[in-house]
Amino acid sequence: MKFSGSVAVVTGGGQGIGAAVARALAKEGASVIVAARTTDRIDAVAAEIKGKAVRCDVTDPAGVRDLAQAAGQVDILVNNAGVAYSAPLLKTTFDDWNRVLAVNATGTFLCTKAFLAGMLERKRGAIVNVASVAGLDGARYIAAYAAAKHAVVGFTRSVAAELDGTGVVCNAVCPGYVDTEMTQESVARVSAKTGKPRTAALAAMLAVSEQERLITPQEVAQAVLALCSLTGKPNGVIKRV
Repeated sequence: MKFSGSVAVVTGGGQGIGAAVARALAKEGASVIVAARTTDRIDAVAAEIKGKAVRCDVTDPAGVRDLAQAAGQVDILVNNAGVAYSAPLLKTTFDDWNRVLAVNATGTFLCTKAFLAGMLERKRGAIVNVASVAGLDGARYIAAYAAAKHAVVGFTRSVAAELDGTGVVCNAVCPGYVDTEMTQESVARVSAKTGKPRTAALAAMLAVSEQERLITPQEVAQAVLALCSLTGKPNGVIKRV
């Protein structure tokens, strides 16, 4: 098994992409710590994969420090915790903006900083950030979300440049719309605001991202695993999914 003997932390691991990544890493032999704010969900995933659940709000520096302490020596960090948000810019409030940036961007910064020092000491480690095609292309009504994910892309490239030659790598995946609860919530919001049936709302969303169908969480998980190399390569990859 590819990651036998390795320890991995997956944030936002209670559902969707995070849960799929946790399962995929465990299947490849990693000991997985599943972190999120929702205790019952991470408990269920951890029990399924014989891992460990740690409640953590990635926007809280003290909570992230507690997560790092509970996890111990970590080889792989997957920064997956995130929130979606859509609204015209003029209807995006200051609180909405700050919340979306805090979870998607600041959470990635805090978790990376918390685990990076240990990886550098061992000259071994992989960080994979879950960004989005929205952070590469942008689209109508997602200014806050696109800005946050664009920050994750820029953060990934900058950290990768710092880590070049250290044995630690930092990469990112940029999925389109994935078949998750978060996407279904977005479909419901679009349907409610436009009056379109849910099928039509989903079709409109897929058309914007030029997708023929929703991506499965398992497809994203395989892309994440491909970037979890512990050999110092690849580094600085921004992979569309």
